[in-house]
Amino acid sequence: MLVLAVDTSGKQGSIAIAQCGPGDACEVIEVAELSGGTFSAELVPQIAALLVKHKFSKRDIGAFAVVSGPGSFTGLRIGLAVIKGLAEVLAKPIAAVSLLQALARAAHLDGHVVAALDGGRNEVFLGEYQVGDAEMRLIRERLLSRETWLELTRDAVVVTSDSSLREAARTKGLHVVEVGRPRSDAIAQLGWRKILSGETISPEALEANYIGRSETDLFVKGS
Repeated sequence: MLVLAVDTSGKQGSIAIAQCGPGDACEVIEVAELSGGTFSAELVPQIAALLVKHKFSKRDIGAFAVVSGPGSFTGLRIGLAVIKGLAEVLAKPIAAVSLLQALARAAHLDGHVVAALDGGRNEVFLGEYQVGDAEMRLIRERLLSRETWLELTRDAVVVTSDSSLREAARTKGLHVVEVGRPRSDAIAQLGWRKILSGETISPEALEANYIGRSETDLFVKGS
């Protein structure tokens, strides 16, 4: 099955097409980079060009994988809107992928793993997972201050693509692994796992996951 994956969550983005088959095997055909600030103008033409380059049409797409968050408000909205439209017209399934989950998966570790991304404004996006050989269970995703997150991740391996977060974690004596920011090829592979397990979503239900502070976190900070 041909899977089209899109990531417009960051300053730079990418799209990928992958041929996925039985099990969780996906052969990535190509990844095309998207320039930041031009997603609205680039995304649809780049998808069309990538399909034509490899002699596919939009009707050959069997499923979609898209980063649903966290990330840029505008970037996420553009990527999700395009996937919503394509999936609705083609009547194909969508796998919504958390960038934090992709980051945690990139470290190839087992156990209690916390993925950390810079959230701006002195805050950090955190995704906590219990990772095993065959599954990856979400514990929770949340947004915390840079001061708070270091105190709450002492019993986990921290995975990040941000060098400043890496250094902050190491200064506190935490076990930290730095990996590259996942691209759309990783999103395609993780999305395919979700599709195989039936974790798909309709175009109408697809929404951005911006991840905000929980009421508990706000209460603790204000107490």
